[in-house]
Amino acid sequence: MFKALFAAGALAALVATPAVARAQDEAAPAAPRVYDAVNFNQQEDLENVLLLDLSNGQRVAIRLMPDWAPAHVERVKKLARQGFYDGVIFHRVIDGFMAQTGDPTGTGTGGSDLPDLKAEFNPMPHLRGTVSMARAAADDSANSQFFIVFYPRFSLDRKYTNFGRVIAGMDAVDAIERGEPPARPTVILQASIAADGKPQRFAPAPAPAPQDTISTDELNAPIGQ
Repeated sequence: MFKALFAAGALAALVATPAVARAQDEAAPAAPRVYDAVNFNQQEDLENVLLLDLSNGQRVAIRLMPDWAPAHVERVKKLARQGFYDGVIFHRVIDGFMAQTGDPTGTGTGGSDLPDLKAEFNPMPHLRGTVSMARAAADDSANSQFFIVFYPRFSLDRKYTNFGRVIAGMDAVDAIERGEPPARPTVILQASIAADGKPQRFAPAPAPAPQDTISTDELNAPIGQ
């Protein structure tokens, strides 16, 4: 009899296990997939959309992700609103890799007067269009410089703070002049937060080339043979 009860109990446990598992799955919140984590709608959450107006005449929209790296997002927003990035070049641009900017000296060694940031490494992968913070050898040395990845580079994951993603204008990023530094570097004419509603800034039109003028004496001079 004991054997029969044990067998019946074991059978009941086996039968109940799938139902219990399903209940647990339904109760647990579904983890968001990485590719669903970024909102590509430029008209939503404008406080976390960084706009870069480039000297190539195009505008880049970047979705900032405070859930990934709150301190880094706050730093970039603060510097953008201060006009820190306006006029700064992309000083290190490696074809097939990334475009780096954020150094007002254009040498790759400069930054803002604000203290360096503590690293906020996260599991988000460095995909095409990822925006990540540059740093020196020390983990906690990021300040103002950031880079945009042209192609996936997963070797950077958990080593650099991934804080955003290009959601529009990746063609403008692709058009950034290459070089270390480039001979004719692409410039950030204006960096702004979409919520502030600043109009796009364009480079001034080049001045017309001076034309040769002919004096009255030259006009009245006899025509030679």
